[in-house]
Amino acid sequence: MSREVALIGIGAGDPDWLTLEAVAAIRALDVLFVVVKEDEYDEPVAFRRDLVARHRGADLPELRVVELADPPRPWRSTPDYPAAVARWRQQRFEQWGEAIAAALAEGETGGFLVWGDPSLYESTLAIVERIAQAAVEPFDVRVIPGISCVLALAARHRIPLNRQGRAVQVSPARLLADGLPDGVDDVVVMLDGRQTFATIDPTGIDIYWGAYLGTPDEILISGPLPEVRDRIVEVRAEAAARKGWMFDTYLLRRHAG
Repeated sequence: MSREVALIGIGAGDPDWLTLEAVAAIRALDVLFVVVKEDEYDEPVAFRRDLVARHRGADLPELRVVELADPPRPWRSTPDYPAAVARWRQQRFEQWGEAIAAALAEGETGGFLVWGDPSLYESTLAIVERIAQAAVEPFDVRVIPGISCVLALAARHRIPLNRQGRAVQVSPARLLADGLPDGVDDVVVMLDGRQTFATIDPTGIDIYWGAYLGTPDEILISGPLPEVRDRIVEVRAEAAARKGWMFDTYLLRRHAG
């Protein structure tokens, strides 16, 4: 029997968005690897714990938990962003590789609970695949998809994510400093800590913004960007101050014409 590491997408914040495949994967785990971030927030941590408690009944053996202290994220202040990210990923690669080798016995399954979907805007999959390729004792990698904040955003605003005959771009906010790229009419941005949407030319652009999607604190604002951007900035700041953290996503959509 070989070892396996499952990357389980747990959705964007609503426990009912957990798929049946994800439930089965949680129940099949022998070891749960938990990445503890330096600035981790109580609510997302509690959400993960509640999911495990809900779906790991008394009929199953107690789940072994291995905590992984996440390296600091220096790129928030570094002048060399690519190098900082590369160092951070290397630190994760080394730490996680050692933990998987030590904790996962032959025939066992370990898992990471990944916010949203493991294949979208997430580094966990790339790092674990690299560990698997370099491992002395091989293991399989399994990916269980989850409902991402991108799909949740479109559903909550009751809009199609893509328009007929047009592409959608998922972009880091820093690439939008000069506005929407030429030839791109629909751009999704996640975790824009600098509210780039409020600094670009808003002419002819609508925004669909959402925060804490799927949670009781969900906030939705949409409309022409010139009319609602200041309101989003204000609401976002108030919510972040009140809760101590912010997960938000938005779609910028150029008017058809």
